[in-house]
Amino acid sequence: MSDGTRLSARIWLPHNAETAPKAALVEYIPYRKRDLVRVRDERNHVYFAKHGFVSIRVDMRGSGDSEGCMEDMYGIHELADAKEVIEWIAAQPWCNGRVGMMGTSWGGTSALQVAMEKPSALKAIIAVCATDNRFEDDIHYIGGCVTTDTVEWAATLPAILASPPEPQNLGERWKETWLQRLEASTFAAQNWISHQRFDDYWQHGSISQIEQAFDCPVLLVGGWCDRYSNTVINCLNRDPVNCWGIIGPWGHHYPDQASPGPGISFQKVAVRWWNHWLNGIENDVPKDPRLTVWMGSFDEPRDCIEQRSGSWTALQEWPCGQPDRETYFLSDQWLQTEPDTTGSSKVIPVDLAVGCGAGDSGYFGRVGGLPLDQRADDDRSLVFETAPLTEALDMLGSAQLNLSIATDHKHAQIAARICDMAPNGSISQVTLAVRNLALSDDLKSQVTLRQNAAHMYAIDFPNKAYRFKAGHRIRLAISGSYWPLIWPSPKFTKLRLRSAYCALRIPRYPPQYANTCHLPEAESVCSLSDTHVVVEEQNLVRSNELSANGQIRKDRWKQPKKVVRFLDRNLEFGVATDACHTINTSDITSARSAFTHRLEFCQDNWMVEVIGKAELSSTEQTYRLRGSLEVKENGETIFLRSWAPVIPRTDG
Repeated sequence: MSDGTRLSARIWLPHNAETAPKAALVEYIPYRKRDLVRVRDERNHVYFAKHGFVSIRVDMRGSGDSEGCMEDMYGIHELADAKEVIEWIAAQPWCNGRVGMMGTSWGGTSALQVAMEKPSALKAIIAVCATDNRFEDDIHYIGGCVTTDTVEWAATLPAILASPPEPQNLGERWKETWLQRLEASTFAAQNWISHQRFDDYWQHGSISQIEQAFDCPVLLVGGWCDRYSNTVINCLNRDPVNCWGIIGPWGHHYPDQASPGPGISFQKVAVRWWNHWLNGIENDVPKDPRLTVWMGSFDEPRDCIEQRSGSWTALQEWPCGQPDRETYFLSDQWLQTEPDTTGSSKVIPVDLAVGCGAGDSGYFGRVGGLPLDQRADDDRSLVFETAPLTEALDMLGSAQLNLSIATDHKHAQIAARICDMAPNGSISQVTLAVRNLALSDDLKSQVTLRQNAAHMYAIDFPNKAYRFKAGHRIRLAISGSYWPLIWPSPKFTKLRLRSAYCALRIPRYPPQYANTCHLPEAESVCSLSDTHVVVEEQNLVRSNELSANGQIRKDRWKQPKKVVRFLDRNLEFGVATDACHTINTSDITSARSAFTHRLEFCQDNWMVEVIGKAELSSTEQTYRLRGSLEVKENGETIFLRSWAPVIPRTDG
């Protein structure tokens, strides 16, 4: 880099690249190319090199085998480094000067950010499970409410960054580089919890806040079980000329490893994309449908679904003009087509037992963790439902909920769930919206709530494609909490809904613009499978306990240690995570969320263990965040640091 810091890359060259320069692809992430995501890298980058592209994986500054330090996500050096990396690649003798950028999650988000900078060598990108809004559609907040996922990330990220570089790669300076990185370790979660609105901190790196269009073609890939899926349609709405989108049924994964399925061959889709935009090969990519989605339908709710019900459908244009919306008004316990004129009001329960059927948020791409049957949560919520549908209703886009709510305190939240109730009585969650009632619709400022006076809220659900079948009912459930996915308000509040002013608007699927379609099925790809073996692997274990008196909830999960041996280095790499959420349903300040993340590196007579821990609790006035980072080398602790910031609650 221009400041003298060296970044480490792994480069796969096609056989004749040194005599006949090729287009190059780069994936730029902090996830340790030598072990943490090496298996995934070898699945993707080997494939691309075999199809004629130079394929490159770069460890970001302060991670893996790269020098320097990383204080927080999307820091001051990250974007500048990315542009220098692209410039360096384009100037190499094996590159023809044309570069594509790709990545999933952080890598996809980075690709979007770099594309907005318009480096001359960057000709196209593919962003998978990326976010254009770091506050609303990332790992930290939903609707202005803290998620417990941010606590998991608070334990995980420091452990990844504190892991040792590879002595074989860095030579004699590896230990010095590592110790410098350890001394610079920070607890970025303090920033995440301190910024409780969509302020400048979150707007930095959120391309939703940039008005300009892209300057290169962008393929966005998302999954309906991943909160990041909003980005696909968001970017298509803002730039329908340069953007194309694919959204499948999966979670936070590359779609060839999709869960739930069906997946698609990401590698085939990508090569076809790169061939057109980087190699100038004439194919039908520019004529592809702007948006291709998995139109899901009812599945019996359970923790893990291997294959979702539904079908692929393609829209040649997006946006498709003014969306047609099916409007349902809230009245008594019904969703009906005529407004409620009775002026009735209803209490929205604030019950900390609601959320037992929530499942995961989808951020971490774990197998399983899908929402369970919603009946137990609905029994503790305010519920409205339609009569059985006389014909199917296909939803595509963002449903909108208009609510008139009065509260007795400025700190309050609601969770709204749109569900599908089957004729047999089982209830599947379709989509979830959460809202901090003390924040404005754009989540950037506080609203003035007059005690017990009604306030109007416009709540947008995440984008979704879903078919409600004939004979099924659409159900709307509203609650004043949603633990353990969402951190609860600081005190119990009285919430009252005035149904005369409330409506649910569901965007209807525009069949005149759409066609059925087929995407290439996921398949086993040729990778460097002889470089590693899985030594140890166990399924994730979940448990949910409610005490006999119904007061103490304990939601736990454990990902037992998975160990992979990399044969060329004789290295065994292990990773494990433990999570525990507890709450006393009669004491809202008893909420506690704790995570432990462990990474192990064993090579010959050398062993390193890195342990990251994070815990969040709160009072009515503060968040209490605790974190620690411990590094052991051959059983001896060589680094130990802890943090315990107390952060004022400003989210109300």
